[in-house]
Amino acid sequence: MKSLWASDVEIGGKNPLNDDLKVEVAIIGAGMSGVLCAYKLKEKGFDVALFEAGKTGCGQTKNTTAKITSSHNIIYDYLIKHFGQDLARQYAMANEKAITDYENIIKKHNISCEFEKADSYLYTNCEDNNFTKEFEAAKSLGLPVELVYEIELPIKIKTAIRYKNQAMFHPLKFINHISRDLTVYENTKVTAVTEISDERYNFVIDANNHKVLAKYVVVASHYPFINVPGYYFLRMHQERSYVIGLKNAPLPEGMYLGVDSDGLSFRKSKNILLLGGAGHRCGDEGKIDCYNYLKLKAKEIYPGSCVEYMWSAQDCVTVDKVPYIGYFSADNKNMFVATGFGKWGMTNSMVAANIISDLISGIDNPCKEVYSPQRFKITASIKSLFEDALESAKGYGKNITLPKNEDLGIVPKGRSMVLTYEGKKVGAYRDEDGKIYLVDTTCPHLGCQLSWNQDELSWDCPCHGSRFDYKGNLIDNPAINNLEVLSD
Repeated sequence: MKSLWASDVEIGGKNPLNDDLKVEVAIIGAGMSGVLCAYKLKEKGFDVALFEAGKTGCGQTKNTTAKITSSHNIIYDYLIKHFGQDLARQYAMANEKAITDYENIIKKHNISCEFEKADSYLYTNCEDNNFTKEFEAAKSLGLPVELVYEIELPIKIKTAIRYKNQAMFHPLKFINHISRDLTVYENTKVTAVTEISDERYNFVIDANNHKVLAKYVVVASHYPFINVPGYYFLRMHQERSYVIGLKNAPLPEGMYLGVDSDGLSFRKSKNILLLGGAGHRCGDEGKIDCYNYLKLKAKEIYPGSCVEYMWSAQDCVTVDKVPYIGYFSADNKNMFVATGFGKWGMTNSMVAANIISDLISGIDNPCKEVYSPQRFKITASIKSLFEDALESAKGYGKNITLPKNEDLGIVPKGRSMVLTYEGKKVGAYRDEDGKIYLVDTTCPHLGCQLSWNQDELSWDCPCHGSRFDYKGNLIDNPAINNLEVLSD
């Protein structure tokens, strides 16, 4: 299933790395954050190369709803309580600046990417005092907000917070343009980064069986595949969300996000209405039929509409809700990371590019402190740390008891089962033609047991969010290897 964005833009066409290389800054990952980092660093005179395992923008960038906004769900009251007014203001101003930066780049290069200024709304259908507190918090930080009680959508609400002068765009048209003049090696998989002692270079990178020497390294690969140092696998989990594109539905002028547990996301793109929601933690076996849920909501809200597109996204969520942008670890000032963007990858990608390019350039970025990966706010993190540890324990716990040996004939068409086959625990999927695909359901990242996602026909890791198709091919990191494929 292609996203709306991927259906009308063909990006890529860059050659893979086919020789050893020396470069000043090596950026791992050519999604929005990596490309913007490269763009900003090249502007500042650095020699930069991007290394992408697939094609430019082929990961989460193509699956975003592409809202450029500082209205990041219910966040500002939380930030003030746990981080303080000054750091909360850093977060708010960094994201407001990101909107302006996108607009300036688009105007400077005359990029045709459907960029449009629009108001963004958070809405609730509950009598929730915390919603009013969120409005007061956002207002105290200088954000352009107001409370409203009616919106243009054909749904009931109690209250909404309107964020003025936000934006939306076509992410692949944008990234396709700004990556043209950058050095990008596509189909180039990075498997290791090693620190070295050298007068000019600090790292050697293994990529496509070649060696890349670099002074600086930026890990912008969505979820860092390097476990140590940093230990990001202990400080994040991944969540999935789903989108359908509707034809023959009224198109709202604004962008909308429901903050209640069953809240939906709305925005237009040309003649298509994007309806999103049904989010859940990656690997949650209890969440099924997410696309059908959105289809039923579409019928309820827009009876005359029809579904033209369906796709899903995956987001890294940190334990304290703020992305990790800055030094990869406290002991190394030459390696950087951009991850944990939550559901707000477009805005935070620009924030990451600004902070990291400034750090490499020796410029004091006024918003770097709140995003620092070396921060640790125990009051903000303890609940999420406990929940993540519990989910990981569940994932590892699946290793303890093997299911009863089963015959492959019991696996229905279009479905999957985890069973013991010839003395080994396997994941078995039978396609609509009756062909069986067997894989080892142990995640090659850190050994967690994978869960089946019927909506995506994929094996998903509930611990750290790696995903694989039913043939065992890697879809999402932090894993870097495919699943072991077994024969029936």
